[in-house]
Amino acid sequence: MPTALSLLRSLSASLRHHRHHHRLLLLRTTTCSLLNKNHPPRISLFHTQSSVGNFVEHLAGEDENLDFDKESKTFKFDTSFGTSNVDSKNLNPSPSLDVKELDELPEQWRRSKLAWLCKELPSHNAATLIRILNAQRKWVNQDDMTYLAVHCMRIRENETGFRVYKWMMQQHWFRFDFSLATRLADYMGKERKYLKCREIFDDIINHGLVPTEYTFHILIVSYLSSSNRGCLDEACAIYNRMIQLGGYSPRLSLHNSLFKAILSEPDDSAKRYVNQAEFVFHQMVTSGFKIHKDIYGGLIWLHSHQDKIDKERIESLRSEMELAGFEESKEVLVSVLRACSKEGDVEEAEKTWKKLVSDNGSIPSQAFVYKMEVYARIGDHTKSLEVFRCMQELKGSASNSAFHKIIEILCKAHAAEVAESLMKDFIGSGKKGLMPSFINLTEMYLTLGVHDKLERVFIQSLEKCRPNRTIYNIYLKSLVHSRNLDKAEEILRQMQSDETVGVDTESCNTILRGYLDGRENAKAEQIYGLMREKKFRIEPVLMESLEKVLRANEEAVKNPITVKLGKEQREALVGLLLGGLEIESDEKGKNHKLIFEFNQQSDVHRVLRRHIRNEYHEWLDSSSERDGNEDITCRFTTISHSYFGFYADQFWPQGQPVIPKLIHRWLSPRVLAYWYMYGGYKTSSGDILLKKKSLNCKVKRKGRLFWIGLLGNNSTWFWKLVDPYIVADLKGLLKPENRSSDSKEEAETIKFDRSGSDYSEDDVT
Repeated sequence: MPTALSLLRSLSASLRHHRHHHRLLLLRTTTCSLLNKNHPPRISLFHTQSSVGNFVEHLAGEDENLDFDKESKTFKFDTSFGTSNVDSKNLNPSPSLDVKELDELPEQWRRSKLAWLCKELPSHNAATLIRILNAQRKWVNQDDMTYLAVHCMRIRENETGFRVYKWMMQQHWFRFDFSLATRLADYMGKERKYLKCREIFDDIINHGLVPTEYTFHILIVSYLSSSNRGCLDEACAIYNRMIQLGGYSPRLSLHNSLFKAILSEPDDSAKRYVNQAEFVFHQMVTSGFKIHKDIYGGLIWLHSHQDKIDKERIESLRSEMELAGFEESKEVLVSVLRACSKEGDVEEAEKTWKKLVSDNGSIPSQAFVYKMEVYARIGDHTKSLEVFRCMQELKGSASNSAFHKIIEILCKAHAAEVAESLMKDFIGSGKKGLMPSFINLTEMYLTLGVHDKLERVFIQSLEKCRPNRTIYNIYLKSLVHSRNLDKAEEILRQMQSDETVGVDTESCNTILRGYLDGRENAKAEQIYGLMREKKFRIEPVLMESLEKVLRANEEAVKNPITVKLGKEQREALVGLLLGGLEIESDEKGKNHKLIFEFNQQSDVHRVLRRHIRNEYHEWLDSSSERDGNEDITCRFTTISHSYFGFYADQFWPQGQPVIPKLIHRWLSPRVLAYWYMYGGYKTSSGDILLKKKSLNCKVKRKGRLFWIGLLGNNSTWFWKLVDPYIVADLKGLLKPENRSSDSKEEAETIKFDRSGSDYSEDDVT
């Protein structure tokens, strides 16, 4: 344990000297590494089948509520649509830059010193570069530094040129040079370093000037080239400013690339860009460009995913497609069916279906699902069943989503016998992801009051699927309704003892209702105590009865919700923030909410998100309440509250993630454990990797990684340190393997280069 504690002190000392940049820390058996990211990627945990040099792959996870049909969640573009690389040819280049050459300078000593700086600066890191430049303050001027920055760009040392420019801006003699700033921004954009390009871009605007069309263009391209979260939003914002502020008309390739980037988002994310897509479409039309058929199809696809369908707009786009001479693809027809399923438009759905059938190709599985839903909207579940049978006949078998949908429809219609029969077929097919249908069946039986069948389905679900809190809660309600409180108590204890299930507000209120109705006052007081401890809310309808029980014992009912986090919650929160948890603040910066995001492909995150829900349930907003699709929820948020202001100020000032100066005071084994579970990895070779946005240490860079020399069997000691605080069901997935003593020698043989990332540790000035 002394070695483990020394590791903690090493991490603490490393974190003590932080800076506000965002990177990835990889704590290996031999080394640690930082990945430079200003916008952190989506939180995910991985395993790898190769060395750290090859980085890590997603850990394949199976989720009971996932749709296992291989239906695309993004719009399928035709191969003729073009690539996402934006052609910047024929754009006006950067404005000319008048720079004096060395031989034009009158003083020999100035020429010599500038020549020395030109040779010396590119070979040093940022910290040394700043020290060298600071030593020249007495004699350098604007022209000298302009020449130095331009020289660096000429020899493709653009990083050095950027640092020289940043140093210039801090000098009292600095005069803003539009040509120099534009040239440097364009070079940064060409290298896809969008953060530095954007910094100069904003500086141009702040000086009351409008960037060139090429700068707008290259910055948008740079954002589109990145898959980091938030980059598409920034690309859209710059595109809009290019038109509205700059008055420029973007090239067709830029329109197409931005549109394709929007449609390449998963459907649940892409649908919020419908207005932006319409704006791009409008610009293409008003500019007189020829519209590709996938632009029309993509817009229809976006509109079909909206919660409220704009039927007139969809019809208008279909008419424009017809006038342009384009035939409607399967993707478009399926999108129309999707829109019809939300509106219950049977007539249009049948017309669209005939077009799909007339096509010689096979009908997509989702088309059957949408047609079933159309008839369900008008209450004709028998017609939905006919569509399902037709799918079985034409395709040989029904898809998972089709089974889920028809069983859901039949259960809502209380067609119990048919739903039971189809559930047997579903189970017999050997398909996975049965839980949504089990939940639909139990909900139907609960509504009908058929408690014996509900119990059989519940037991069957435990045999076929992983434990699920939703179905446990339904069974618990059934037991309470049937006055079987002894069995209900047993089920509640099972839920409490199972880390993957646990109890929540709903289950506690259910058993409390049973105790109050059954005059079990002592037990009602016990469950009330548990709810206060867990900070669960009591349903208003139960409050009056509970007050009478507690008043008899001269105890006032207290609100179980407090505006404080417990010690364990606070420590866990620090670890989660280190692992990438986000905080969102309101416009006034008074109230803040936590945004938990999980990788739905990860077994580790699947278990962790249930644990996190349990730990912070009293803070979750109403939209984050559980439903039948709890297991596929990869994002949930807390209520917006001033209590989180401390964490927002320390970890997310100005809406950007940073490492607090006092982080070394808050580090503890539990903090490290949650950091590891939420933002860490374990490689197949037994290395432990921790992801974070910033550490300021003496590091060496290799490509996009920064390596810290913590040598020895650190992963083993690290595990011993955090093991007591790791969620029980995750220990088998996260525990590292023992490593040989060769690890130190391996670390010492690593060779480093200066190839770059967008921001490096040496950018600190």
